[in-house]
Amino acid sequence: MTTVEEFKLQQLSRERPLTATVAQVLHQTGVVMGKFGHLYEQQYAVALFNKVRFDIEGGGSPQPQLLHRKIPLENKSIFSGSLFQYLDENKKWRNRFFFVPDSYNISYYDNKAAHDRHLHPKGTINCAGCKVLTSIEQYMDLISNCLPAKLGSSPFLKCATQFPLILWHPYARHYYFCVATEKEQQKWHAVLLDCVRHANDGLSEEKKIQTPAFTDAVRLYRQAQGHYGTWEMMCGEPSQILSNLVMEGLLPVLRDLISPRLKGKLHDRQRNWMLISDAVYSLVQGQCQAQYEAVLQKCEVARSSLEASIRTDMDQIITSKEHITNKIREVVLHKSEKLLKVSIQPYISSILDALMEPTSRGFAEVRDVFFRELVDMSKNTLNDGTKEALAQHMEKISMLAFHPVKMQSCYEKVEQLSLEGLQQRFDVSSPSVFVQRAQILMREQMDDAVYTFEQILHQSLESQTTEELCKTIQRCQDRVIKKFDYDSSTVRKRFFREALLQIFIPYMLKQLSPSCAPELPRFQELIFEDFSSFILVENIFEEVVLHSVMKDIMMAVKEAAVQRRHNLYRDSIVLSNSDPSLHLLGENPSIDWAGEYGGTQEEVDDTGEDRRRVKQVVSMIQIEGSPALPSESCMEVPGVNDILEEDGEEEEEDEEEENSDVKASPDKNESTSPKASEYAPDGSVSKEEEAKPEVQGREDILTESLDLSCLHYLLFCTPSPFDQFTFRYIFFYSCMI
Repeated sequence: MTTVEEFKLQQLSRERPLTATVAQVLHQTGVVMGKFGHLYEQQYAVALFNKVRFDIEGGGSPQPQLLHRKIPLENKSIFSGSLFQYLDENKKWRNRFFFVPDSYNISYYDNKAAHDRHLHPKGTINCAGCKVLTSIEQYMDLISNCLPAKLGSSPFLKCATQFPLILWHPYARHYYFCVATEKEQQKWHAVLLDCVRHANDGLSEEKKIQTPAFTDAVRLYRQAQGHYGTWEMMCGEPSQILSNLVMEGLLPVLRDLISPRLKGKLHDRQRNWMLISDAVYSLVQGQCQAQYEAVLQKCEVARSSLEASIRTDMDQIITSKEHITNKIREVVLHKSEKLLKVSIQPYISSILDALMEPTSRGFAEVRDVFFRELVDMSKNTLNDGTKEALAQHMEKISMLAFHPVKMQSCYEKVEQLSLEGLQQRFDVSSPSVFVQRAQILMREQMDDAVYTFEQILHQSLESQTTEELCKTIQRCQDRVIKKFDYDSSTVRKRFFREALLQIFIPYMLKQLSPSCAPELPRFQELIFEDFSSFILVENIFEEVVLHSVMKDIMMAVKEAAVQRRHNLYRDSIVLSNSDPSLHLLGENPSIDWAGEYGGTQEEVDDTGEDRRRVKQVVSMIQIEGSPALPSESCMEVPGVNDILEEDGEEEEEDEEEENSDVKASPDKNESTSPKASEYAPDGSVSKEEEAKPEVQGREDILTESLDLSCLHYLLFCTPSPFDQFTFRYIFFYSCMI
């Protein structure tokens, strides 16, 4: 069996075909996938039972006020432009053309002409699990922990300019870019961060069985290895996640096998090590993909018979599960409550505050950016009060949520999130897990607000004259801002609950498992063999632990909602339904403003067929007074081996890296328009009656025994969780309340 990856390993490690290294890689992958496959089959049956039960019994959830766009980026691309890229094969820098489509997988070409002629790209970059760096110093800090110790920390390449951009991955290939100006670096940095954010968003929630089965199997596998906390590498497609799972244990072994065999100069050994790591990662990913598909196919074949058993014996399965749950609760509950009182309750409020402040500032910034764009549009409409001019502005605003540069100021607010010493106590690998999830929610809220505004405005324009455009815009704006305030409160509270669960539950399981896990097998004997596929004592144990802490978490979030500084609506407040027919507009597709009001020019391709140009969200950058990068790929810059090293060079590099290490900032329109937000500097609402909508009362979400529909909504009717580890045990609480 020979593959490209095996050939690379053979060449780089200078060994005979099918080396011990390759054999070790394949063996380790097979071991991990064997254990994962067994767990996946178990969790698949449980997830199928949960879905069937949900379909039968159903559940309610709060109705959002804003509309949701089904296909936001239809006929759109994100960005394109030229970058210098470092080529490993010839150790040169070459100018290439990069294109970021709506999938956020970056394609690169020799030049723009190759892209315009629809030629195959030279390569495609999937950014899942990557970090975007803006200096060589940042890069060396990261790879110093990945390289074998004796390979040192001196960089093996010199940048062609002082404005680098690097895509770093702990296992896969690294990509090195640079640009000519600081402004270009800021814009590309924002675009690349958005690509990473999108790729890390998690698995599809539309797969109601495969996704929970997969994520629970990965979680249980890592718990068996002693890893209970959050995991940054739970991102990308299933094959990527499984490859990360394999590499987590394989990389230390690989270092011991490979590093003694690396020969040559220091820079050559650095480069070869990273090429070997990338080749191993590609080999592992291919094996994981094939074995995962085989396991998935096996489960899908058995699905019909499992579902028939569930529907036939649903009542008996539920009764049996309730009986086992009561037994396990008797063993676990007192230990769980003791742990909760000593190690969890004292930290809930401080962690909640740490989550709330930057998140609320981020959502407030989303509100302000949205408001400023509408104010600018109103001012321009006053100068040229035609529907054609309005359509031109709406074309830009319609994609506001997917404009990485304009949204960067919102994202930066959340990046200030810090859990300080609590991060180590509760085994949280990094706040980035929560930061990226909050940023995705912010983008969704912005797009919902924009989509709702354009649907309401479009409906109003049908009956309005051009003289009333500004008043129409103002009315639509007020309606949407009011709905945004309510929905953002609901989304934030749900995010806080999910985050607290994500922090506390793994810690509690880690503390309780040594004393409780040995007692669980005896409960499995109480389950009828026909029901054993759908009732697993390990899952019930975690459900009992989850239920024990849920009440405290919900109470903490409810108490925080009462405090004005957090800008959260109380759970007993609902927005009055002032737009009973608004949801009907949600079925409408995105509006082609230019086509409907301004007209578009159709192009003819080489085959003579009409086609419409794909619109780009982020405009091309034009720097006054500086030459643009050439679109042709004829410029080459020497690599490190061709650059002379001088004594004072190190100090100069440090200065250049310090200058290039800047945060991306959005393009701001200078305007004297009033502030969009009614938020005070400290985050409070200046006038509560103005900020709050008309409300009507309802019963509190939290009662002595948790409300079933609310708890169901909280745990299972939410968007995709921030790191796909949120627990998805449907209906477990029905036998605990």
